[in-house]
Amino acid sequence: MKSKMPVQRIAPWGYGLLLLGLIAAPFLGAYPVFVMKLMCFALFASAFNLLLGYTGLLSFGHAAFLGGAAYITGYTVKAWAVTPEIGMLLGTAFGAVLGLVFGWLAIRRQGIYFSMITLALAQMLFFGALQAPFTGGEDGLQGVPRGKLLGLLDLDSDLTMYYVTLVIVVLAFLLIVRTIHSPFGQVLKAIKENEPRAISLGYDVNRFKLLAFVISAALTGLAGSLKTMVLGFATLSDVHWTTSGHVILMTLMGGLGTLSGPLLGSAVVVALENKIGDFGTFMARTTGIEWFSTLGESVTIVTGLIFVLCVLLFRRGIMGELIARLQRRK
Repeated sequence: MKSKMPVQRIAPWGYGLLLLGLIAAPFLGAYPVFVMKLMCFALFASAFNLLLGYTGLLSFGHAAFLGGAAYITGYTVKAWAVTPEIGMLLGTAFGAVLGLVFGWLAIRRQGIYFSMITLALAQMLFFGALQAPFTGGEDGLQGVPRGKLLGLLDLDSDLTMYYVTLVIVVLAFLLIVRTIHSPFGQVLKAIKENEPRAISLGYDVNRFKLLAFVISAALTGLAGSLKTMVLGFATLSDVHWTTSGHVILMTLMGGLGTLSGPLLGSAVVVALENKIGDFGTFMARTTGIEWFSTLGESVTIVTGLIFVLCVLLFRRGIMGELIARLQRRK
């Protein structure tokens, strides 16, 4: 127990400082829409980490829950004129139901076969979104209004939308923390570490894994719904398999099986995607070398190189290595 005390003492302070920083960010010059997008992906990565980091299930199809919920929320808010809270609830419910279907079909297999089934099912949804009339096809679903939350808060204001997003993401993250530290979460950890032993103890592991899959899918759906309300659109990239790859990258880069790892990993990946192009444009104007202007098209290459470096230098992920070093030092 002594080896874990430093981490247990530091973590609340770290989360508290992060929360204070997010509360003050709009007044410190941060662009609210960018930070909101970052928070949505942080929730996405945390929900995925609940499945992979704590249950040991590698899903290649989590983009289906993110993008599917994004389309449902966007369409119901735009076409049916439902309130934003109802639209996000419908998107989250869609993610949960889709997760139940995907999980029920995939849980019967293990290892790479489980991952391939989730990928195949997600690709089916991708082609469905490509052909469906209400999704806008390759153009995406554009012009989703934010409306008024509960008929009171005007979400057209970026500042109001920012703090609503912050509250939702914090509450969802607390739900993940509570799930992990509950008896249910301890069973999930036991299944990840030694599934045959969990079976011998009398646990119905398939039921536990299915429930974990549904919770992860629902929270991913919430992230997708929130992302649509923030940005005002949903596109095919939300349901594409590369988005599933991005969330895997975020989780592994930050630290698999840690609460703070996906937060850091998502911040690094989203910041790279948004800033590398701006940096390349700035360098091209400053130096006159046109090659720098192509950096925006090379985001995946740069991200891949950073991931390789993290794997070589931080095998547990950035936060995983920091936590391990703190424990060893104690």
